[in-house]
Amino acid sequence: MLFVLVGCGGGSSGSPPPPIPPPPPPPIAQGAAFKFLNQASFGATESEAADVIALEYERWIDDQMQRPASLQLPYLQSLPVPQPVGQLNADRVHIWFEHALHAPDQLRQRVAFALSEIMVVSELGALGQAPYSLASYYDTLAELAFGNFRDLMEAVTLHPAMGVYLSMLGNEKPNPALNIRPDENYARELMQLFTIGLVELELDGTVRTDVNGDPIPTYSQDIIEGFAHVFTGWHYAGAPSFEQATRTLFNQVIPMQLYPSFHDTGPKQLLNGAVLPAGQTGQQDLDDALDNIFAHENVGPFIAQRLIERLTTSNPSPQYVARVASAFNNNGSGMRGDLAAVVKAILLDPEARLTADGLGGVDTAGKIKEPLLRLTQLWRAYDARSASGQYALRSANVLFGQGPLQAPSVFNFFSPFYAPSGEIRDRGLVAPELQLATEFQNTLHTNLMFLFTFSWNSENAANLDPDFVYIDIAEEVAIAGDVDALIDRVAEKLLAGEMSPTLRAEMQRILGLVSATDVVLRAAEAIYLVVTSPEFANQR
Repeated sequence: MLFVLVGCGGGSSGSPPPPIPPPPPPPIAQGAAFKFLNQASFGATESEAADVIALEYERWIDDQMQRPASLQLPYLQSLPVPQPVGQLNADRVHIWFEHALHAPDQLRQRVAFALSEIMVVSELGALGQAPYSLASYYDTLAELAFGNFRDLMEAVTLHPAMGVYLSMLGNEKPNPALNIRPDENYARELMQLFTIGLVELELDGTVRTDVNGDPIPTYSQDIIEGFAHVFTGWHYAGAPSFEQATRTLFNQVIPMQLYPSFHDTGPKQLLNGAVLPAGQTGQQDLDDALDNIFAHENVGPFIAQRLIERLTTSNPSPQYVARVASAFNNNGSGMRGDLAAVVKAILLDPEARLTADGLGGVDTAGKIKEPLLRLTQLWRAYDARSASGQYALRSANVLFGQGPLQAPSVFNFFSPFYAPSGEIRDRGLVAPELQLATEFQNTLHTNLMFLFTFSWNSENAANLDPDFVYIDIAEEVAIAGDVDALIDRVAEKLLAGEMSPTLRAEMQRILGLVSATDVVLRAAEAIYLVVTSPEFANQR
């Protein structure tokens, strides 16, 4: 037997050797890490880019999704209650900036900000004296940013901030004798702006049309009225009766309560021909109505497109939208509405990760950075702080055209359909953020960046008000005698070193006009030239 084995090759089975494993993917370049972080955080930094390079994209996302939410409400509740209580909105804005700049759950906070621009409530208006409710609402978005969209729908629907903002709170069943009819505001905006939009969509976000080529509406007035009747009987919790329900420090941060005698128990028309039967409780009606919307085919592509636009690109291809919508419809384990799967699909999609030249040869890739995100990236890159520890930018919405939960209306700071005249509109593209780029706002933004770089910096910190936020430019000052070294360092911090020859040449020219001994002016000028450049404003 031994002879036979030897004769057959010493015991070999004759099977081919195992295939050589493919080489590992090339390491993530710093420029690619910066691009990723400008999509997934409040601004790329060199230290965070190093983490992305070490963990790679998916593991970095997984690590971020495991981190608990940094919350605003506990901070506000730790402070004395002022009179009027609306003064706490300044503290609410402070803690928003604190989290945007330093919170370890950057991805969660970034997605919460995106959701706050879709499911909008605002301090401007009836919520001006409800800072606790606003903070609680934002915390809800942060805590559910990677949860299930159906749960988010219900949490948003029953949150008192939304109840006040879109007048569902205190909504009553019909009473013809008193000329009372259910308020339709929330019913309409829940469908139009938060979940399905005005017209039916294909999986890839393109509009479905009828035989005449006209868009097919998603709902009618009868359906709006049906949902309006669903959303009756809810008010602030804990009151002896519906009529006595008023806002307190406690009940403005917990879900609204159903007062059954004020809920309409008649039948109600919903989407896709569904009708709620008469005689159900208010909670049953709410559950069934939200399930009805959640099951609509539009929700996947609608939410996919809105989140893509807020995180990665203003003009995603239909294929990109379809891939993300498919992740919404099925996370791979049969679950619908898994926002963690949706966010991961958005950030890992090949269309989001084009890195060959920053655009991958596609001139429609990327988006304009929102003004507030340009500020947070500057502040994160340059370790911005104040002597008091405060980030006192209470009027951010005036200064930058946007601020945390400070939209001018439920339609957000800008429309997702906005297209400035010229090449963008002519090509059928959109650039939502450019709706903020008015002559006044652009001038104000440029002037503010001048202030934040030339005046509010570490070399002038001793002369500043303790609440003024300043950037640390000591490293740039130390090398400002060497123009090229200065340009390189600023480009590394703000552009991952990827600066066009045109911008570099212009910076060399301008910095060459500044005396080599005036190192503070040179350093500030270099930073200012980058943060006001198109290259910094363009999120590629």
